[in-house]
Amino acid sequence: MRNLNYQLKQLCRQNRDGSYSTQNKRSHHLMQIADQLHALGFQGMNASSLKPKHVDSLVKLWQEQELSTGTIKNRMAVLRWWAQKVDKQNVVARSNDHYGIPDRQFVTNISKAKALHAADLEKIPDPFVRLSLELQQTFGLRREEAIKFRPVFADRGDHILLKASWTKGGKERTVPIRNSEQQALLDRIRQQVGNGSLIPADRSYVQQLRIYERLTANAGLSRMHGLRHAYAQQRYQELTGWLSPAAGGPTSRQLSPEQRQLDQQARLTITHELGHGRIQIVSVYLGKYVFM
Repeated sequence: MRNLNYQLKQLCRQNRDGSYSTQNKRSHHLMQIADQLHALGFQGMNASSLKPKHVDSLVKLWQEQELSTGTIKNRMAVLRWWAQKVDKQNVVARSNDHYGIPDRQFVTNISKAKALHAADLEKIPDPFVRLSLELQQTFGLRREEAIKFRPVFADRGDHILLKASWTKGGKERTVPIRNSEQQALLDRIRQQVGNGSLIPADRSYVQQLRIYERLTANAGLSRMHGLRHAYAQQRYQELTGWLSPAAGGPTSRQLSPEQRQLDQQARLTITHELGHGRIQIVSVYLGKYVFM
C-alpha cells in the first residue's frame, strides 16, 4: 500500500465522524483520490502534503471524466474533511465556484458544441496531439481514448473498436466509420504511428497528457469536451433528419409520436457511441430527453 493511502486510512480510523455508512463512503473516496493523485504524477505524498495544486488537478480530472455535479461536490466535501483533519483548511477554497463547479441544475437546451478548425490545429506543433484532437472531433472520443488510440487495433473496417483499457469504466465499445473523412483520418494516423499509438514510444500516457494540456492551453483551446457535444448533435441530425433541441431543433412537445420514437432510437445509438451507460446522460449533449 502506498504511503498516502495508508495515512489516509489511518486518518479515517482516528476520526470516526458521522454514521458508519458516511465513514465507509469517505474512506472509499479517499482511497480513490489517493490513487488518482498518484496517477496524475503526484507521487511520494503523505496526508499532510495536500496543496492547492493537488485540488486543482483533481477537480480538472473529475470534470473531464464527466462526473455529475453532485458527485464532484461530494468529493470536494471529502477533500475539505481531509484538509481540516490535517489542519490545512486553507488548501481547499471555501466555495465550489472557485473551481468552476456549477450548481446542480436540470438539463438545458443550450449547446456546448465546439468546432475545431484548420487554423486551430496549425497552432499545435505536436502531430500526435493534433491527431488526438481530430479523433475527438471526428469520432466523439474522450480525451484519454484519443490519446491512447492505436489504429492497428481499433480500425475494423466499418467501425473502430475502443479497447477497455482506453475507456471510462473499462468497457470496450464500437463507433461506426460512416464517411470518407473518418477513414482518411484513420489512414493519416496509421501513417504517423504505424503499429504504435498516439503516445510516442519515448513517452508515457501521463507525459503525453501533460503535453496535450500545455499545447492546447498555449493555443487558446479550452473545453475540448465540446467536440463530443458537436459529434453527438451531428449524429442526432443524421439519425433523425432534424436538429437536436440543443442545436436549435424542435422540443419534445413539438414532436409527433413517430418522431418521439425515432428520437429515442437515436439517443440510444448515441449513448452507445459516446460510451455512456444511461440514455438520460446524452440529454447534456442533445437537449431534453423524451421519456416514452
